[in-house]
Order: sequence, then C-alpha cells, then structure tokens
Amino acid sequence: MGVMRLTAAGDAMVFRRFSGEYPGFRMVRDFIGRGDFRFLNLETTVHRFETFGAAVSGGSWFCTSPEVLRDMHVFGFNALSTANNHAMDYSHAGLLKTLEYIRREGFACAGTGASLAEAAAPAYVDTPAGRFAMIGACSSFHPDAMAGNGARGVPPRPGLNAIRHDTIYQLQKDRLEQLRRIADDVLINAADEIHRKQGYRPPVEAGMTAFGALRFECAEQPGKRTAVNEADMRRVEQSIREARFMADCVVVAMHSHEIPAGSSEEPDQFYIEFAHRCIDAGADAVIGTGPHLLRPIEIYRNRPIFYSLGDFIIQLETIQNAPADMFEKQGMKADAGLDAMFENRSGGGRHGLYYEKIMFETVVPCWAYEDGKLCQLELLPVELNFDAPRSVGGWPRVRTDGGILERLADMSRPYGTRIEIRDGIGIVQL
Repeated sequence: MGVMRLTAAGDAMVFRRFSGEYPGFRMVRDFIGRGDFRFLNLETTVHRFETFGAAVSGGSWFCTSPEVLRDMHVFGFNALSTANNHAMDYSHAGLLKTLEYIRREGFACAGTGASLAEAAAPAYVDTPAGRFAMIGACSSFHPDAMAGNGARGVPPRPGLNAIRHDTIYQLQKDRLEQLRRIADDVLINAADEIHRKQGYRPPVEAGMTAFGALRFECAEQPGKRTAVNEADMRRVEQSIREARFMADCVVVAMHSHEIPAGSSEEPDQFYIEFAHRCIDAGADAVIGTGPHLLRPIEIYRNRPIFYSLGDFIIQLETIQNAPADMFEKQGMKADAGLDAMFENRSGGGRHGLYYEKIMFETVVPCWAYEDGKLCQLELLPVELNFDAPRSVGGWPRVRTDGGILERLADMSRPYGTRIEIRDGIGIVQL
C-alpha cells in the first residue's frame, strides 16, 4: 500500500442546521478533507421524535433532525461512531431510527446495532487509497443500553457495543475492618447475601470485601484500580482480527467518560489497558471521545491513541424538544419551557458543559501511514465559538492563539509524546 491518511473529530452534539459558511469554517473543512478516512462521533439520536424518551438518558435527551446529517457531509466526514452514552436517549426504537437515517445518508457507522453482533461488527470505508475499517465501543452507559444477541427463540436486543470494567477500591487493613463492621451494622449486604445463598448472585470474589455493589481489597495505601471486562475485550479483539483480515487500516473508536481521580483530562486505567490491547490485537489507531475535553495523545507501538478529542460541535442548549423526565430532573414541570430548564440547570449560566471554555477547545488530527508505518501526525487547534451568541455558537473554527496545542503538549508529555508547534499546527514527533 501507499500513503493512507486519516482525520478525526470528537463529539458532535449538533441540533441546528448549518446555515452557510462562517469565519474559520473553510480551514476546518479543508483540513478534515485531507483524510481518506474522516471520522466523527455523532453524539445524538437522529429522528423526528417518532419514539418516546427513555426513562434514563446520557444526561440530557438528545435528538436532531435527519437533515443535520447532510451538514456532516458538508464538513467532509464519511465515518460515524454511534457508540456513546446518548445512543439510547430515545430507547431502542430511537436507536434503530438513528441507524436507518444514517445509512440512508451513506455514512459508514459502527458501535450500535440491532444486536450485539451488529453493534460489534466493523464498518468499512472503501477509498482510492485503500480500505479502512472502524469498530465502535462505549464504556459509559446505563446497563439497559447494552446490546444483546438472540438465543433459543428469543430475538436479539438493540444497543451498544458496551465495554464494561471492574472497579476495585483499596483500603489499609484496619480501615477495611472498619468498613466490614459498618456493612454489618447498616445491613447493606443483607439482601445480596440472601440472593447469593439462593443462587441468584455469584459469590464475592476471593480476597474481596463487599459493600453493597462496591468491592474493596486490602492494600498498603488507599486508592482504586480498574480493569477492562475480559469478555468485552475479547469481543473487540475478535472484531479487530476480522477487520485486519478484511481491510488495510483498522480504527477503534472508544467513548469513555470515566476518570481515574480528580481530573477529567486523564484516562482511567482500564481505558489505557483497553487501548493498548486494541493496538496489540492489530488496530492502527484508537480514537477516544466522551469527557467533552482534550485528553493526552500516546504513541504506542508506533500507533496513535487519542484518549479524547473533546467536542467538535456543542449545541446542547438548542435542542428542540425534551421529554418530561428532563424537566423533572430539575424539579420542574414539563410546561416550564426549555429556556427555564436550562437556566435552572446551569444556575443562570454559572456552571455546566456549555459554560466552561475548556469544553469548547479541541484539535483535529491528521495522520498518515506509508506502507503501514505511521509517518506523520499533525494537529489543527480548533475552538467552538465559545464567545458567540447561543443561536450561532458551538460551530468549530481554527484558533491558533488560544493555547490549545500548548495545553495538549503538556498533558501528553508524561505519555512520552512530544508535540512541536510550527505555524500554528501541532507536529507530533515520531
């Protein structure tokens, strides 16, 4: 193979039609267009409110009109991941309508499906430069969002290619003993212990102390450790092997909100394990989305891992409709109006994703492989019109003087990644 180029963007929470070119649009579009494979995480359902809102959501209930997909073509994208925590905001029917509209517009899409097999399957993009494969996955989800396969006359369940993980909390011996006494005093494990005796729950793992749904182990220092679920990891590894056989370049898209400690800018342990094992299994890149801000870039075995590309379009306060549940979460009635609900949720514009500048800063990477070897990785700094009115804000524009690349370089340095800045573009040293 010759040179194969990829470009990628983060989360698109897009609820308004593209009204025409604006200052900075063309530079973003042209940079995206450098890729043969051009990725976006579509973080919304797509339909005309033909279905009800689910009882739980990814935070808000996201839905955009099918016409918005045409606008994603205007930006140049040809591959969409649908695996994210908003995929099931309008339940199973909303997910299936989303896939129907996306496929009608001709996008390759991956990460959700009418069954687990479909959600986990690679999607392919055929280009003159070669064939690309994309696998979508998500670690931030309500259990009801997990896709399932059919068996013995029972049909499959639509949903996500979900990546579970185990979280083990750690305490010193004396504090762990205190926790056991507290558990006995408040009877937090009583019902679970009965269910275990009846065979409805598995026994507590050896060396673990249960505190309700939480698991603790003895350690010299307090903390926690996380590990990817083996069954889910093996499923993704199998998809990578299949894609490796079928395509020339394999990309895994991962949507993950989890954090290891007090900073959203750091990926959790299980996510690092997941990304490394994807590369080990044959993936050429891991594209991360989810926490709505940038996370580090790591070059692992000469393959890029973008732990999060942040937001690419953020318009979450211009959704057209919302179910009553969204108002009730704010202690309001459904006839209160979306303006009142958003004002209440943000404390009058004082907090929330839409009011933090860091959530409006991202990069668009463009990277290339020559004969299978990573040979170039450039980063375009982008800002999402943070200071614009709500009616026009949230669209991406180039911003070379905002310190975006400098911040990304600082957070990536501990991962062994060096980013030089030349003429407003980040150049990753390979």
